[in-house]
Amino acid sequence: MKRIGLAWQILIGLILGIAVGAIFYGNPGIEKYLQPIGDIFIRLIKMIVIPIVVSSLIVGVAGVGDMKKLGKLGGKTILYFEIITTIAIAVGLLVANIFKPGAGVDMKHLSKTDIGSYVETAKTAGEHGFAETFVNIVPQNLFESLVHGDMLAIIFFSVMFGLGVAAIGEKGEPVLRFFQGTAEAMFYVTNQIMKFAPFGVFALIGVTVSKFGVTSLIPLSKLVILVYLTMAFFVIVVLGLVAKIAGVNIFNIFRILKDELILAYSTSSSETVLPKLMEKMEKMGCPKAIASFVIPTGYSFNLDGSTLYQAIAALFIAQMYGIDMPISSQITLLLVLMVTSKGIAGVPGVSFVVLLATLGTVGIPVEGLAFIAGIDRILDMARTAVNVVGNSLAAIIMSKWEGQFDNQKAEAYINEVKQAS
Repeated sequence: MKRIGLAWQILIGLILGIAVGAIFYGNPGIEKYLQPIGDIFIRLIKMIVIPIVVSSLIVGVAGVGDMKKLGKLGGKTILYFEIITTIAIAVGLLVANIFKPGAGVDMKHLSKTDIGSYVETAKTAGEHGFAETFVNIVPQNLFESLVHGDMLAIIFFSVMFGLGVAAIGEKGEPVLRFFQGTAEAMFYVTNQIMKFAPFGVFALIGVTVSKFGVTSLIPLSKLVILVYLTMAFFVIVVLGLVAKIAGVNIFNIFRILKDELILAYSTSSSETVLPKLMEKMEKMGCPKAIASFVIPTGYSFNLDGSTLYQAIAALFIAQMYGIDMPISSQITLLLVLMVTSKGIAGVPGVSFVVLLATLGTVGIPVEGLAFIAGIDRILDMARTAVNVVGNSLAAIIMSKWEGQFDNQKAEAYINEVKQAS
């Protein structure tokens, strides 16, 4: 009997979770049983992310061993991220202007949701400007950064440590072997944890649907449909074009990442797929040094799906309140989003926090976010999947840009995946 693949198991968990959530809609008791299962899964993933990032980066960077090469890679990576996220914001603004999802929305039928926790997070994040974000990339205490999961600071230390290991030559070999062993052991642990993924997905989606119900989508269906269609357009057309220029087929990336995309979509968390993403991009032909640097950095700087959504949501709220936004205001919105989407990356509820930090600067009522907070999870699922595709493609693009992409390895892996499916 043929074993059911992980992608199908996760999909079955997703469907069953929606069904259970719909049956027990409005019953708080179901959350008591399901939430701990979802929490355990998210904790398991968070447990392995930092050891994998640290060990993979140190091994990869030690393999390069050249500060100048790595500095060049960092500059190119940030430039690429800025270009792609700016295009995402521009696409979001264009679509919102053409289709006007907020026009004619009956606000009486929209239920307000408390956004107090987001407001508090936004106040905290707002104290850290764009310049301070760059200052905080350098950790003053590594262990503090590890405890708080401050990914950019962890990446900075790992890069410096990897360069140090390379610089001391033979003396650094035992250290390098230790981190190679750590990386391999953690990838084994990841594969074991992924077996629990269908249960985690079932619990997380079940809780969401039981809280908000399928009916919560109806008054805001225009926004949901528009966001999903725009995300699909951005991934297939915009990222597809970028991939084609680089000599890669975007649909091959979908095929390779099908398990990760379903998992990221179901859990609304990019962290759940970070270890497997790095592993698969290495199999796809990206050098370890590039994949282990570009992908974790992209989790803070290359949130294509999130920035696209933020642009649509900002104009949706403006249209809902009947606020006319001239081109000058929209250009200001684009510029502000370009900064805020990076400046406060890594905080909880980042898309909401970014919008809270942005709306006031262009005269849009922040209270409007309360109307879409209830369906944020549904929208978050789509933008998380887009972020995953964007970061995977970024690793390939940077490998090609550096002239280190292994085309033969990529073709062999694609054929292997095709035969397996």
